[in-house]
Amino acid sequence: MAIFSSSTRQVPETAAMPRHVAVIMDGNGRWAKKRLLPRAAGHVKGVDMVREMVRACIERDIGYLTLFAFSSENWRRPADEVSLLMQLFVKALEQEVEKLRKNGVRLRVIGDLSRFDPRLQDLIRRAAETTAANDRLALTIAANYGGRWDIMQALNRLAEAMPEGGGTWREADLEPFLAMSFAPEPDLFIRTGGEERISNFLLWQLAYTELYFTATLWPDFTAAEFDRAILSFQQRERRFGRTSEQLTEQPDA
Repeated sequence: MAIFSSSTRQVPETAAMPRHVAVIMDGNGRWAKKRLLPRAAGHVKGVDMVREMVRACIERDIGYLTLFAFSSENWRRPADEVSLLMQLFVKALEQEVEKLRKNGVRLRVIGDLSRFDPRLQDLIRRAAETTAANDRLALTIAANYGGRWDIMQALNRLAEAMPEGGGTWREADLEPFLAMSFAPEPDLFIRTGGEERISNFLLWQLAYTELYFTATLWPDFTAAEFDRAILSFQQRERRFGRTSEQLTEQPDA
């Protein structure tokens, strides 16, 4: 497994283009409501935009894309909407996995999958197996996922693996057990829909991620909107605890 640097222990390498983009895809229901459509129409359109986002990342040579599809708190939504979301998830896995395989996309789903229907769990497992050899883009879907759940499940797994280390564990001990241990920390976080919070998403991993919030609803988040987010990212000064002067200092010849 690849070993990625921690932004709190080392200064990561930076580049003009983010290596890893994480997105909260918010605004499907409001998009539909503005058009006097049922919320279901917004969610269907949202799936179309996932395809666009995957294509945009491939074209921009971005290696990792993580999408927050369903949080552990989303079970609180109306039962009919939750049921629709599960049906869309099944349909997307049935129809899109072979396309992802052919386009070099590796698909993973992270979260507490035990609450899902066995059929959905099986589709998730088979999707991961089908695309396991791909390396053009690592696409991760967070479903029944929460940042606090992630940290707690990692702690529990660490305690099982290293029972003798209780009370003296380090960050480096915990990180291999986190749900996103296979990916570098996100460089750019995007939330569409106008809300400005991270809503229990990747709490550990977003420590030094650049945050970008936009009022654009997810079904309207086109490649041009994505480029605006990337431009904002490129205008940031990523210091990782250092001063601006340190960034401009040249090493001794």
